[in-house]
Amino acid sequence: MAAFTLDSGGRVVSWPLSAERLFGHPSSAVAGCDVCDVLMTGPGQRELAGEALAEVAAGRVWTATMSMAFAGGSGPVAVRWEPLGGPEAGVLVIGQHVSPGVGPGWLREAADRIGTTLDLPRTAREVADVAVPAFSDAVAIFVFERLLAADEPVSPQAGHGAVMRRLVARLAGQPTSVTDSVLRPGEVLVFEDESPSFRAMHTRSPVLFDRLDDESAERVGRRPGGRGRDLTSVYASWLSVPLVAQGVVLGCATFGRAPQSPDFGPADVAAAGELASRAAVCIDNARLYHRERRTAFALQRGLLPAEPRVPAAMEVAHLYLPVGASMVGGDWHDIVALPDGRVALVVGDAMGHGPEAAAVMVQLRTATHLLAGLDVPPAKLLASLDTMVAGMPASPYATCICAVIDTGASTCVIAAAGHPPPVLALPDGTTEVLSLPAGLPLGLSAGTFEATQVTLPPGATLALYNRRAGGKPHPAARRRHRRAARRAQLRPGPPRYVAGQRVGDDKSGAAPARRG
Repeated sequence: MAAFTLDSGGRVVSWPLSAERLFGHPSSAVAGCDVCDVLMTGPGQRELAGEALAEVAAGRVWTATMSMAFAGGSGPVAVRWEPLGGPEAGVLVIGQHVSPGVGPGWLREAADRIGTTLDLPRTAREVADVAVPAFSDAVAIFVFERLLAADEPVSPQAGHGAVMRRLVARLAGQPTSVTDSVLRPGEVLVFEDESPSFRAMHTRSPVLFDRLDDESAERVGRRPGGRGRDLTSVYASWLSVPLVAQGVVLGCATFGRAPQSPDFGPADVAAAGELASRAAVCIDNARLYHRERRTAFALQRGLLPAEPRVPAAMEVAHLYLPVGASMVGGDWHDIVALPDGRVALVVGDAMGHGPEAAAVMVQLRTATHLLAGLDVPPAKLLASLDTMVAGMPASPYATCICAVIDTGASTCVIAAAGHPPPVLALPDGTTEVLSLPAGLPLGLSAGTFEATQVTLPPGATLALYNRRAGGKPHPAARRRHRRAARRAQLRPGPPRYVAGQRVGDDKSGAAPARRG
């Protein structure tokens, strides 16, 4: 361990005997020199020194672990920069050479730090942060590209190589920006059969080696400025471990140690296997969650209406925002252009969440679109849907509201089946919740529904929305609907009608509600 001081510009002020012993430079040779010319000479380290000086100038402590030259070689050094007093008082720097190794409780700590999220890139970064510098000086994590892109498990076969995607890489002492420029996250590459990483995945066993295979070294060395070859040539001991979860090989983790660190031994291989086992489960969970989210978003977006064809006398805005754990549910809305300058707006909710509600919603939305396109009046449209839902298995039910707007006559005919009434905002800024016959939800065999006609003066805004099943909307929720419609109000001009929905929590203190 050593301590020395710098001035506010990063030049060496004091260089005691402890610094001479650790770093190998006599005091007479470094006094007044920029610390970047003495110690922080690696790629990107000048930028790190600037960051450290800025933090200290702001009165904060800055810490990092970076590769530095010291007496007898080079390797990772943990450094701490802290202010000595005021902005111009200088900087105290404390450095200590660290050697990777598995300490007591390291695996337990690793288990606590990995898998805190279902975000795939972040999970991979957590694994890398656990490994460097506590276990190794470098790490890279790879997953089969086919597994991520097409959700198809891959069994590494000799003679075919393996197409992999790098999730993350870490190099001790190097800023993330430098590492990512050389070992890019998300980069797709091929591991040939003779590469140690391929052999680890093919045999499902750890593989020790003392240098990168020629293809990997050449690929990394091709990075701009040749920094890749400089960064990877300093490692003398390597270990590649397969990532296996639920009997499926996901990819591999490759660790590296510099010559100043001890070579990987049997205890390290066992520890790396434990770490890889935990990491594989967390990465697989994140991968599956990512797949479900991607599928859900694709399904939901595919069911939303396309850009509507509406008359020039009106504007239509629509929004769907799924919120919460269920990405797919029973909520839908539709906009159907009709003859003579009319438009049908529909908002509905098949009760429940998940694929069951989505399946009911798909049928209802398809039927609603067809019936509205045939110019079936709102009340008769709901009666037809009621008969349809009543005949479905498992006895589902749904709410729905249908509004047909005639821009020429400035009127709107609305019918509801257990759905919350729309909000009308008038050009003078006043708003009201329209009083409509509520009707029973679809599926309860109500048989008939009652339609109401309202007048829409030029410049009016009509808002349709969804809410949670059961009960009446909370008064605070009604007030928010009215405020939202008032904010959407335009200056007097062509009528403007809004149909949309949002699924979320009612922050007024009421139960969770769907609101527009």
